[in-house]
Amino acid sequence: MATTRAIAATTNGIVRLLELAYEESDFGNLPADFESYQAPQFQKPMKFGLSLFLYRVAVNTAARNSRPHPRESGDAVLPPLPVDLYYLLTAWAENALDQQELLGWGMRVLQDTPVLPAALLNSASPGTFGPAETVELSADQLVHQDMAPLWEIMKPNQQPSVGYVARMVALESTVTVSEYPAVQTRVFEARKPLVAV
Repeated sequence: MATTRAIAATTNGIVRLLELAYEESDFGNLPADFESYQAPQFQKPMKFGLSLFLYRVAVNTAARNSRPHPRESGDAVLPPLPVDLYYLLTAWAENALDQQELLGWGMRVLQDTPVLPAALLNSASPGTFGPAETVELSADQLVHQDMAPLWEIMKPNQQPSVGYVARMVALESTVTVSEYPAVQTRVFEARKPLVAV
C-alpha cells in the first residue's frame, strides 16, 4: 500500500510520463512545459505544453470496507483508504492547431501507458509506492456538473481539455490494531437461582 504521499506522487508520475515521451523534433523543435496546475495558474498559463489539474478527489466506496492487513513487520494496521483522483489535462499553445496537435499527442501517450509503474510513481518521492504497486489511469467522461465549475475556474482562458481518472490509489494506515484468535468454544456456568428469604 502507498503512503499518504501517493496523491502527489501519482500527479507527478503522470507529468513525468509526458515529459519522458516528448520529442521536440516532432513539434518543430519547440520545447514544451509539463506541469501540475493549481486554479490561479489558468490565468497566466504556459506558452506551450500540457498542464495537469487535480480537480477532485473521492473516496472509492466499493473497496472501503476491507479488513485490517499485516505489514512487513507483522503488525496489523487499519485498512487502506482507497481514493479516486480526477484530473483535467489541458493543452496550451499560441495557435489552435498546435494546441490541438499537442492535446492529441498527450492523449495518445496516456492511452499507451494506462498502468503507471512504481518506478515512475516514485521518481520524485522514493518509497511512496511498493515495488509491485501500480496505478491505473483511464480517460474519464466529463459530465456537465463537473464542467461548469471547471470553466468558471478557467475563465477567460477556456482551452481544449480532457478528463482522466486514477482509480483505487490506496493510502496506507499507520495505526496498528490488535487481533485476537477466533472463538473456538463457549463455556456456560450454571448458578443457583436467588431465593428470597
